[in-house]
Amino acid sequence: MPKNKTHSGISKRVKVTGSGKLRRQQAGLRHRLEVKSSKETRDLSGTVPIAKADVKRVKKLLGR
Repeated sequence: MPKNKTHSGISKRVKVTGSGKLRRQQAGLRHRLEVKSSKETRDLSGTVPIAKADVKRVKKLLGR
């Protein structure tokens, strides 16, 4: 049976931590930054865990 291919779109958007957790970047930090407060910009930066409801589906797309 051939290997399954990793979904290239999701692999660019999601990183797997050393312990196997999935993390993603938050949306809303690409444009209109002059309108957003510094606090909002800081809060959007960094990564957040993927929602529990989506973990199974994302892992399948990653081939895990």
